[in-house]
Amino acid sequence: MKNKQQKQKLSHSVHSRLKIAFEMYERGQVEQAEVIYTKILQSHEQNFEALQMLATIALQKNNVTLAVELFNRAIAVKSDCVEVFYNRGIALFYLGRNEAALESYNQALMIKPDYAEALNNRGIVLESLARHEEALKSYNHALTFNPVNAKTYYNRGITLRKLKRHTEALESYHQALAINPYYPEALYNRGMVFADLKDHEKALESYHQAQCLNPDYAQAHWNEGLCRLLLGDFELGWQKYEWRWKNEFFKPELRNFQQSLWLGKENIENKTLLLHSEQGLGDTIQFCRYVKKVKELGVKVIVEVQAPLKTLLQNLEGVSIILSKGEALPDFDYHCPLMSLPLVFKTNIHNIESVKYLKSDSAKTEIWKSKLNLTQKLKVGIVWRGNAKHQNDLNRSIPLEKFTVLLANVNADFYCLQKELSSTEESILTQTNIPFLGNELNDFSDTAALIELMDVIISVDTSVAHLAGAMGKKVWILLAFNSDWRWLLDRNDSPWYESAKLFRQDETQDWANVMTVVNHELKKLYE
Repeated sequence: MKNKQQKQKLSHSVHSRLKIAFEMYERGQVEQAEVIYTKILQSHEQNFEALQMLATIALQKNNVTLAVELFNRAIAVKSDCVEVFYNRGIALFYLGRNEAALESYNQALMIKPDYAEALNNRGIVLESLARHEEALKSYNHALTFNPVNAKTYYNRGITLRKLKRHTEALESYHQALAINPYYPEALYNRGMVFADLKDHEKALESYHQAQCLNPDYAQAHWNEGLCRLLLGDFELGWQKYEWRWKNEFFKPELRNFQQSLWLGKENIENKTLLLHSEQGLGDTIQFCRYVKKVKELGVKVIVEVQAPLKTLLQNLEGVSIILSKGEALPDFDYHCPLMSLPLVFKTNIHNIESVKYLKSDSAKTEIWKSKLNLTQKLKVGIVWRGNAKHQNDLNRSIPLEKFTVLLANVNADFYCLQKELSSTEESILTQTNIPFLGNELNDFSDTAALIELMDVIISVDTSVAHLAGAMGKKVWILLAFNSDWRWLLDRNDSPWYESAKLFRQDETQDWANVMTVVNHELKKLYE
């Protein structure tokens, strides 16, 4: 009897402390609540409420690994609490454990099938796994239970855009904004859909509306810059392009030097300036053209680039010292990212210098010439895809099996200038007798030597296309319907590269039509 009374008293004490802790948590006294929950757990290791609340607090404090551990312990005690599975899904997603997060949301939905928030989050996880159709179904299911959730319409819009169902994506964003007119992210993403459809005026309007709601919305400013550059409005476009440094996507590229950033305002004569690369290899190749102009200001120029470009650029006019990223930097007075130089020099559509500024190493060219056993046929270098990590690679790259349409009835020798191949691509090249040279390409100085030996380069929008253009070699660049800003609108030539010819997808966004035109043009070269 005495033991029973003691247990009841103890249980009442725990219940009272749990109540006090929860009231503190509700009032925002999270630290004090956490102390009480922790003490309860020290003497009652399987107290579900303490485990659940400590896990929730850990998640709020971004201690995500601890949160998952505590949620797992809570589930071991009580396996029918939908909120625990839901919150564990959030924590697992933050950790990048997407498959586990998906399973946690599925378990939550087994307990509560009409849990709209879990269906929405499940869609987000499926989207991150590139399972777009399944994500769309999850969002649609969520909306049947909660048809006034702006966030779900917003998420659905993102997925519909990736599925290239642009009209439906616009409608989804319109519905999100009808529910919540003060939703800058929905306005920004709607702007990107308008840009995909080449309705650039409406895209700019959406970006502007997003900025009105959030004046510091870096992505909206930056995308406005891209849009203006595409339209040829370089003056405002370059200014807006500087917003990239406040964009989360560019944080890994941001350099925190003690030396001041130079954007053309200070007199740097007799000073030392560090120019450093950013973004992709093609970007570095395109914008290293400005090094000569910087040198002409009377400054010593240090250039820091991605390692594969160092040898290629060591003889670039204007370079005093060239370094690979990661090498020790000498003393310098100012620094400037390469892609800020168009702003510095007030570049516009009329003053771009379309001249060749890179060349191959003659000794390497001779070595490659002896390796290739060249014939008198037309020599064509091909590149059908770029870096898979590029955010627009799905649109800009072409499956090799579609690219091989070029081979039909063309009296030419083709050479693969790709650095790497998938097993499927290797098989296709073997069947078509196209030599793969990637294993022997040590860096871009080798690629330049190969380009020098070609009669024409046919490439998607990637670094090899820029290199060929910078060398003044004939290059045909294959562009998606909504191509990158640097190729401007509806042109078949480029002010950046005099030797380039552009082949664009039409509104069908079908590469087959592009390849048919290229095939026709290729035949003309030897007729």
